[in-house]
Amino acid sequence: MALVVTPKQLSLRGELYHQLGAMLAAGLPLINTLESLHKNPPARSFRKPVAQLLARLDAGSTFTEAMLGTAGWLPSFDVALLEAGEQSGRLDACFKLLSGYYQERAQLARMAIAQLRYPLFVFHFAVLITPVPVLVRTGDLAGYLTQTIGILGPLYALAFLLVLACQGRHGETWRAFLEKVFRLVPFLGSARRHLALARLSAALEALLNAGVSIVNAWELAAVASGSPALRRAVSTWRPRIEEGGQPPSEILSESAEFPEMFANLYHTGEITGRLDDTLRRLHRYYQDEASRTLQLLAEWSPRLLYFAVVVMVAIQVVSFWTNYYEGIMNAFD
Repeated sequence: MALVVTPKQLSLRGELYHQLGAMLAAGLPLINTLESLHKNPPARSFRKPVAQLLARLDAGSTFTEAMLGTAGWLPSFDVALLEAGEQSGRLDACFKLLSGYYQERAQLARMAIAQLRYPLFVFHFAVLITPVPVLVRTGDLAGYLTQTIGILGPLYALAFLLVLACQGRHGETWRAFLEKVFRLVPFLGSARRHLALARLSAALEALLNAGVSIVNAWELAAVASGSPALRRAVSTWRPRIEEGGQPPSEILSESAEFPEMFANLYHTGEITGRLDDTLRRLHRYYQDEASRTLQLLAEWSPRLLYFAVVVMVAIQVVSFWTNYYEGIMNAFD
């Protein structure tokens, strides 16, 4: 994966999964589907990794093993969900889910960029223009560069470090630490949690419908959620389910990682025998909640940036008039 993923790249990946899901749903075998996609991919950059997939499949690898051999082309979330799809025999449904996920991410990214474009221009304009009167009066170019770069430099460095820190190639310890940090961020923390629960619900529904055992289904679905906290919580369930005979609904109600509503609805689906329908409802609910929260984040980010510009200009104005009056008082003294 690239260091910075653009909306276009997200949209192309969504289109890739859409084509794969559509051809599989139409009854085309996986090998033929990949061969067709290799000839006419959504982007030329997909030809090489698709060729690697085909080569590994021809050598006798499973689809999951083939994906793991593409040198980081697929994010860990995609691999985990598609592994669940392969085991459940519902690869087409998982491709469809990933297609919608990436298309929605691309749409949100475009909206965020569109809303942040003008505030970022205003912020840079304020940073670069505010010290100009002092530069004109004193001719101190070094002071002007120190002041402007002193503001923009650390912000650019912070943005770069955030992008680097959020890359999926880091280990689980680091991702677990980031998950704890992001939970403290308004909107972002709840959106990430809702997305993880939506992924888990979708993967779990696919696995259970395919006849995968309840313990294995939960463990695979927890990995597919992309949340280290959920994976760690579920990893302790096996002895209680297999040896203690406890159903997952009882363990869910005791876990702090799962919301009360999730546990209650899962329990209802378990006792009524309509768990698949319940999991589909949970997936839609948490997916919608995540989208709504991310839209709020995209709407509020420009406002916070405008507020930062106002504060910065206010500080400059106060500093100017303070220095001006101090100069007058010193002249009288």
